[in-house]
Amino acid sequence: MASRVNFTLRCSTATPRFGPPCHLQSPNLASAPPTFIRSSYKFLPHKLSCSAARRRRGLVAVRAHMAATEEKSISEDRMLVFVPPHPLIKHWVSVLRNEQTPCPIFKNAMAELGRLLMYEASRDWLPTVTGEIQTPMAIATVEFIDPREPVAVVPILRAGLALAEHASSILPATKTYHLGISRDEETLLPTVYLNKLPEKFPEGSRVFVVDPMLATGGTILAALNLLKERGIRNRQMKVISAVAAPPALQKLSENFPGLHVYTGTIDPDVNDKGFIIPGLGDAGDRSFGT
Repeated sequence: MASRVNFTLRCSTATPRFGPPCHLQSPNLASAPPTFIRSSYKFLPHKLSCSAARRRRGLVAVRAHMAATEEKSISEDRMLVFVPPHPLIKHWVSVLRNEQTPCPIFKNAMAELGRLLMYEASRDWLPTVTGEIQTPMAIATVEFIDPREPVAVVPILRAGLALAEHASSILPATKTYHLGISRDEETLLPTVYLNKLPEKFPEGSRVFVVDPMLATGGTILAALNLLKERGIRNRQMKVISAVAAPPALQKLSENFPGLHVYTGTIDPDVNDKGFIIPGLGDAGDRSFGT
């Protein structure tokens, strides 16, 4: 299945790292047209002399700054997909993939993966307030997340509940709005059966849309369109998923420029029943045992 996906892939990190190259995990994505597919920071080979390593570290800092400036201009009109290269993210994705993983451990792994992805997605995105507090020793200047602007978390039922379970532990101020969308097993078309979204979101709201499996893209598109109808712009939304596939990413790229997607991994294919291959099976069934 050949796919041409028009989006930019980012492997996000706070600081430049040294390690193996960042590879696109899907052969179909790797064959896509050259649309700024690159890492947001530079990796260096393992074997460097001490002096060479020091020189290269200086270059990395400069390149990281240049990449950040370049990313800002690119992200204005392109969807960005982030696959954070954290070993814990890889670990929990691996636990989820294993068909022998029992239901309670699967659900816990999904929750832990969601915690890590939301941590990465909230970097440089949350509103803050500054002030001064008294420590046991002296006055200190501090910075807090602004509690007056809670992040909206929209889990898509039912599998999204597991991935969003730890949202309140990672985000100091949240509001959760449940959205139930089912997919017809024959047509693969989405149907909204529960909508707890407000009629209108406050100006400047930030929204995490949590959907573990981005397969055909029908469900996530339906959810994002409901949010747009309620005043949320593309750059105010971030999608959190466990596994993504080219069909869904292609549709998101075409319909939501500027959107950011954070996913644990990208798989190469979707079968005729709408399941990601190799994927991890039915995330809802495996999370709740039904």
